[in-house]
Amino acid sequence: MKMILAVVQDKDSPKLAQNLVKTGVRATKLASTGGFLHAGNTTFMIGTPDERVSEVLEIIRTSCRSREQIVTPMSPVGGQVESYVPYPLNVQVGGATVFVLDVEQFHQF
Repeated sequence: MKMILAVVQDKDSPKLAQNLVKTGVRATKLASTGGFLHAGNTTFMIGTPDERVSEVLEIIRTSCRSREQIVTPMSPVGGQVESYVPYPLNVQVGGATVFVLDVEQFHQF
């Protein structure tokens, strides 16, 4: 048994949820916030048998896409001025950050 944690951009969340339901993969969605852009994300917790891990990873890969976005960095707080960039940046956002963890026990009550 594996636990897949997938952190995806909010824009990709509905499509991923729909594709997981279509294939009978059960997931729990949690609202989360990214540290770099302070933007909304969704974290999916997916418990799955070992033999379905590659299938679930493919669903995530095809449902979540990377895109470029122009962001304006927030001004520094607490004196970290040397790393502050005062102009808009073009950054890559989206896609998915995925962790696959071994599950020692699984209980459903």
